[in-house]
Amino acid sequence: MSLDEKTAAAPAAEPHRRTPVPRWLLGVGPLVLIAILLGLFSLLNAPGLSKLSEGVPPKEEVAVEDIRLTPGQIAITVRNEGPDRVSIAQVNVSDYYALFTQTRETMAPLESTTLTISYNWVEGDPYEVALVTSLGGKIPADIEAAALSPERGSSFFGLMTLLGVYVGVIPVALGMLWMPFVRRAPASWVRVLLGVTVGLLAFLAIDATLEAVELVADNGAFGGPIVVFLGAVAAYLVLEGTDAWMRRHQKLSATSQPATLPPGRLALLIAIGIGLHNFGEGLAIGSAYAVGSLALGASLIVGFAIHNTTEGLAIVTPLAKQPPGLARLALLGLIAGSPAIAGALIGATVYQPALSAFLLGVGAGSVAQVAVKLIPLLKDRTEKTLTAPTTIGIILGLAVMFATGLLVQA
Repeated sequence: MSLDEKTAAAPAAEPHRRTPVPRWLLGVGPLVLIAILLGLFSLLNAPGLSKLSEGVPPKEEVAVEDIRLTPGQIAITVRNEGPDRVSIAQVNVSDYYALFTQTRETMAPLESTTLTISYNWVEGDPYEVALVTSLGGKIPADIEAAALSPERGSSFFGLMTLLGVYVGVIPVALGMLWMPFVRRAPASWVRVLLGVTVGLLAFLAIDATLEAVELVADNGAFGGPIVVFLGAVAAYLVLEGTDAWMRRHQKLSATSQPATLPPGRLALLIAIGIGLHNFGEGLAIGSAYAVGSLALGASLIVGFAIHNTTEGLAIVTPLAKQPPGLARLALLGLIAGSPAIAGALIGATVYQPALSAFLLGVGAGSVAQVAVKLIPLLKDRTEKTLTAPTTIGIILGLAVMFATGLLVQA
């Protein structure tokens, strides 16, 4: 056999194979490079760009977050919303420069400070307060009518708990007393009641969104109104993902439509959505009372009770044909109503506008998700959703919530 034939008969050498790069390294690698680049950019103080800020005065943007009045003192909490550091140098109260102390001499971006001002204010009088920065800027923090802020003791927390029970737990429980009526109602009436439920949930979503946006309309810290929509979208997606997981866990068909959701699960979703909304409502009530801007009269409590009673009806309506036991109903009522207690306690102690707006957005997204889940249940025998009865029900739900909402304007 010739040399060429031997070479042709020899097995071909296998090509050299490189060890594959781990998948996690391919994902982490770009992040590490970005971090190194940003670190160098920061350490070198943005080479070539430092002259851009020459001759440009610092930008001072400060928002007032809280005002508390105690005998002989005014405590004001402010937050730096701008990109530059801010220092409060003077405090002017109705053309009088008052002595003050503060928890932080200089505020970096997004930092806050609480100023304690020595001033013998008179109850009921208005005061024009101006915080003067080291650069001469003025931050208004006016007080329409001076009133003593409540002490945060055991009696105060007891009052907040009682308030949460009055406006959350009791109204929802009263609304759930419609259960016997819903059970005996014909199918056409149940569709009308489901329309009412969709209407009131839609109103709650819109109302919570507008209230949250108003909270941070003049406060750009942490993104301003964007936190409201982030909270709403996050809540909607979490509930959708949870529902999908429950479907897989229970081995439901992948092609199942929302209408196949079990009544018990729909009632639970409604209770969760309403509970998150009531948490935001309690948060607003507690924070308003803590700063002395909420008059806790009997008429206001009655207004809240009437306004929130319809929420109980929304919970029991999907259970028309499959009523649960009393223990399950009690649990649903607590899920929907008790968050108002937690909201009132938190709002009265650690109130922060951006956080409150975010949580209100969470409530809005939650009830919106539940409303979408209910829409397929409005179909009649001809598979039409927006029939005359269901449309009337939706409009009636919106109208009832609007009318009862007029009773709780604080």
